[in-house]
Amino acid sequence: MPLTLKIAVTHLNSRRRQTLMSLLGVMLGVAFFMAVSSLMRGSEQDFIKRLVDSAPHITVSDEFRDAPVQPAVKRFPDGAVAISNVKPKTEVRGIRGYKQKMAYIEHIPGVRVAPVLSGQIILTYAGKEQGVLMNGVVPELMAGVSDIEEKIVAGNMQALSSSPNGVIIGRALAKKMNLEMGDNVTVSSPVGLVRTMKIVGLFETGATAIDEGQAYVLLKRAQVLLDRPDRANMLVMQLDDPYASREVAARIEKHIGYRSRSWQEASESLLSVLLVRNIIMYSVVSAILVVASFGIYNIISTVVMEKRRDIAILKSMGFTARDVRHIFLWEGTIIGLMGSVGGLTLGYGLIWALSTLRFQVPGVSVPIEMPVYWGLDQALIACAFAALSAMGAAYFPARKAGLVHPVDILRGQA
Repeated sequence: MPLTLKIAVTHLNSRRRQTLMSLLGVMLGVAFFMAVSSLMRGSEQDFIKRLVDSAPHITVSDEFRDAPVQPAVKRFPDGAVAISNVKPKTEVRGIRGYKQKMAYIEHIPGVRVAPVLSGQIILTYAGKEQGVLMNGVVPELMAGVSDIEEKIVAGNMQALSSSPNGVIIGRALAKKMNLEMGDNVTVSSPVGLVRTMKIVGLFETGATAIDEGQAYVLLKRAQVLLDRPDRANMLVMQLDDPYASREVAARIEKHIGYRSRSWQEASESLLSVLLVRNIIMYSVVSAILVVASFGIYNIISTVVMEKRRDIAILKSMGFTARDVRHIFLWEGTIIGLMGSVGGLTLGYGLIWALSTLRFQVPGVSVPIEMPVYWGLDQALIACAFAALSAMGAAYFPARKAGLVHPVDILRGQA
């Protein structure tokens, strides 16, 4: 053991009470840093998981990111006469050749895709009318890109294949219109078609807007009701790696031309809020460790004041200013490291205690658990910040100790 380290340990042992208080400050700082970080990052991961699982990772829609250039402008880009108020040609909306575009997407590794044709319809039953968003789907493909199958509480998605006139609606909508499994409901489309369809399934997502405002039918039935033969207006995708969605979406849009939007782009404002929240969180919990470092600064400054004569004797025996600085830097390092080790144990104990908490929210049958994050990186960040804070707090007293002039001290002039 280096002599400077031995002297540092002796100083700390001689002031055990103050040393323990400094250690406790660092321990609590590390523990609370880990607990708050675990809660914040756990809730962030839970939120992103719910966001990612409940929506497609990538959505290709039947629109372009930039409006098409008019033929006259394309033919005469530098023309002297500008033509305004030109109405684009009316055409059937939808993704042209969606099957060929799906074939290209299916060859991208780790990507699953399904076509969807969405449009507004009106459900009528026993004199009650309700406007809903109809989603025409292919059940076999939809199962690979959506968790709607897991949300079905009566019937199943495959019932649409065996019953072409079947429709799956939200249980909240069924309750609102007094519908049950097997009931027939009248469906009116915007193009004037009216069909009688049978309830073959009920789903419940927990989101009122979806449970009361959406329905699922077979894709071919939706194409007939909306008069869009062989068309889909969306291609929805799920990826093995959701965080690669932005790059894959850009690649798909560049190839097929239609607008491809990743879940990051669709939720950009929410993700920016999470970033700001994390900055605030780390600022607050870091302040706890900064406050703890003042305790270390206080104890080492006190030791320097009390040991001025001892420091002078050491320097007169041949210790350099660097050796003296090392003594007090060792003291800060020891407190920082020991406090970090104790803080790790206490921090993981707090995280475990938080993970066992259950809250019963009125109106919700399932208890809510506290989402926590168990990653090692947050512990390393807490320990590194604690150690640096401790060493930073020890630096200024150590520097002051290194500047002590032994002649002045020994003559009693300081």
